[in-house]
Amino acid sequence: MSVDIRVIRDRLPREIADLESEARREGHLHIARLIDEWSAGDIRFERGGERLLGAYAGEALAGVGGVTVEPALSQALRMRRFYVSPEMRGHGIGRLLALALLNHARDFCSVVTVHPGNPGAAKFWEALGFRPHAPDGDMLYVEIARIPSGRDVSGSFFTF
Repeated sequence: MSVDIRVIRDRLPREIADLESEARREGHLHIARLIDEWSAGDIRFERGGERLLGAYAGEALAGVGGVTVEPALSQALRMRRFYVSPEMRGHGIGRLLALALLNHARDFCSVVTVHPGNPGAAKFWEALGFRPHAPDGDMLYVEIARIPSGRDVSGSFFTF
């Protein structure tokens, strides 16, 4: 399966509505928040180091994820609005998307955080090297310098 990682800049792709519906069916509201925040102009992934990516399998938007400035830690970025369609999970799309974001973040900071939201998501992030930042495990972090830059982050990069 060929996967293209595309930078999302000026507008959200129309296919984001399908991901939002799938996420909502699973009880997740973070893609609806992404759409609302984007529409309101609150978060557009435009500040230093911020980026929003879409993962496409063929012509289908299989997943989305971004990094924004981390408000809780100085000089850090935070993974946000990360979601992969249930039917596309298990094909490495989430890993590809996450590694593309981490490789991007490498030029802007030394630490990336994530608030996983559930144990399954925490396992995904921990497999990528994230570790608990606090005793309650609500926030995970990774020191980017510890991730080898040669990790496979194949895929084409395009801009909307």
